[in-house]
Amino acid sequence: MGTDDLRPLSRKTVKAVCPHDCPDTCAMDITVENGTAVAVRGGDMPFTESALCTKVARYLDRVYAPDRVLHPLRRVGPKGPGQGRWERIGWDEAIDTITSRFRAIAAEDPQGILPYSYAGTMGLVSYASMDRRFFHRLGASLLERTICSSAGSAGIALTLGGSVGMDPEQVTDAKLIVIWGSNPIVSNLHFWTRCQEAKRRGAKLISIDPWRNATAQKCHQWIGIMPGTDAAFALAVMHVIVKEGRHDAEYVAKHTLGFDALRERIAEWPPERAAAVCGVDAEVIVAFAREYASAKPAAIRINYGLQRHYGGGMAVRTVTCLPALTGAWREPAGGILLGTSGFYGLDHNALERPDLIRGDPRKINMCAVGDALLEADPPVRAVYVYNSNPVAVAPDSAKVAKGFAREDLFTVVHDVFLTDTCDYADIVLPATTQLEQFDVHKSYGHLYVLANNPAIAPQGESKPNAEVFRLLAKGMGFTEPCFSDDDETIARQALGLKHPNMEGISWDSLKEKGWQRLAVPQRWAPFAEGNFPTPSGKCEFYSERAKLMGLDPLPTYTPPIENPQSNPDLARRYPLAMISPPARHFLNTTFANLAFARAVDKDPRLEIHPDDATARGIADGETVRVYNDRGSLQLVARVTPDARAGVVVAQSIWWKKLSPDGRNANEVTSQALTDIGRGATFYDCLVEVGRAD
Repeated sequence: MGTDDLRPLSRKTVKAVCPHDCPDTCAMDITVENGTAVAVRGGDMPFTESALCTKVARYLDRVYAPDRVLHPLRRVGPKGPGQGRWERIGWDEAIDTITSRFRAIAAEDPQGILPYSYAGTMGLVSYASMDRRFFHRLGASLLERTICSSAGSAGIALTLGGSVGMDPEQVTDAKLIVIWGSNPIVSNLHFWTRCQEAKRRGAKLISIDPWRNATAQKCHQWIGIMPGTDAAFALAVMHVIVKEGRHDAEYVAKHTLGFDALRERIAEWPPERAAAVCGVDAEVIVAFAREYASAKPAAIRINYGLQRHYGGGMAVRTVTCLPALTGAWREPAGGILLGTSGFYGLDHNALERPDLIRGDPRKINMCAVGDALLEADPPVRAVYVYNSNPVAVAPDSAKVAKGFAREDLFTVVHDVFLTDTCDYADIVLPATTQLEQFDVHKSYGHLYVLANNPAIAPQGESKPNAEVFRLLAKGMGFTEPCFSDDDETIARQALGLKHPNMEGISWDSLKEKGWQRLAVPQRWAPFAEGNFPTPSGKCEFYSERAKLMGLDPLPTYTPPIENPQSNPDLARRYPLAMISPPARHFLNTTFANLAFARAVDKDPRLEIHPDDATARGIADGETVRVYNDRGSLQLVARVTPDARAGVVVAQSIWWKKLSPDGRNANEVTSQALTDIGRGATFYDCLVEVGRAD
């Protein structure tokens, strides 16, 4: 018997938070025995209800994975998958190597250095604090972090005034729930459980989506519109509601701005016109409009799939007009939800310190990083990647990989695993997981603030983001006091802004309990009496801000760039619209390398409608080639009516080096940006499909 077997059992439960890019932001309880995490369970925060998704329930597979990066590494040999090899180095050498390269580049032009990060972890300490301070002080190029939500956030702000909406906990009382451009079974599980409860109470569930996804299959009705046509559908719905006098005239008169102008606009969109654009029958639009207007209360859940095309910002703005038109905001279970982050009062200036920015550094959009690495002037000479995996997740992937393959580009990646991007790195730094660090979290899908306490010591020599940037700041000789703030100090700074919704919430109280609800009523209808956070205080059908931005001040339909109606020449060559929603057991590329996730999702596949498959001689289970002018990839065909005719569905995001042909869906997606918010257009993508042979 070893000495370890004689130790008394030390057992504790630690309050933590799921850090991943999901609206649920779940509370977690971590069971630790003698310094080892042995169980991960859902915490008692009301929205979590002690339940975790199948991905995060297996979180220990990630923490204790045998292929975790546990030490700093230096590449030896050429860049690219399967090309180089790694040698272990110490932290001192790694920091010295990075800072010496940064100093040399900064001496000529610090804009040659580019940070690249997003939401690999959503905690405010790890996502946006010491890292922003460091790059601001350095004078590096600023990164426009727009790859996920910026179009929708900008669009909804024009109508409602910010990233605000109904309280998702109240949806159980709704009589009609419209799930629009969303698949909550995969990406918003705890909202879906409340939808199921509402369904048991008699609510009707309708899915509007180009794909009959797992959620749509469990709804009473699926309306399969073409990708990017949501605004046209919504305009026609409003046309029917107003023409038939089904709108809430009192609410509209008191709490909206621009109804007369809106009425003129929607007169241009009879159901027959929208039907031709959306690829559905006009009778479907009319029936939906009548049902939505009559159901009290009615809730709409939109998600970010809705805004991943060129007109995405305007689409969200347009759909968001619906609940004000019908007075759905009057009740807690009515309204619309895209995100709740606008209800929080957090001190982002204290976290990020924009006052440290020197001069006027250029901005580089993360969605166009491929072009930036190949064409920017002055050139990008160094990239520091953290919380992201751009070689896999960024659009137009061949260009991205070509840019990272430049031998004159110095690349650092701070990550938990050797991702696709690490294949092109010069230095790889080991990152901690959520079980090994402090953090504080808001949510974009509920109304709670949460604290993450470290449950175990960092594995190997891994370090959290903020600690690495403290070391880099010291190596660069930065002397500002803010670079000495520890992680708990940063968490306190995040909560230091006086805001009525944050009353009674402090870091110490959060650490102890794990979570606290914002200081708002339990049954909350935030806009029952108007009070929207717009300049007018009303829901703005007409937006003066949109006009000042050079946009149409009224809701309108902005078609996709790659669409048979807007680009018929391209559509003749590439007649199928491709969308690439997340696979059930992946979260972007997180978990995509873990055995349990890959065992379930198996090989990458393409869902294609039987009519489209027959026209191309494609049988179920065959390997097919998906291609356009940007690139191609091979997938296994699944012939199914769940993909509507004219649309193919390539679930994502697979690590390229773990895919059979070393490619993923982003080989064919575009670097074009959205109309509002400069976001990504992943679902604005025309392709052709053929048999691989």
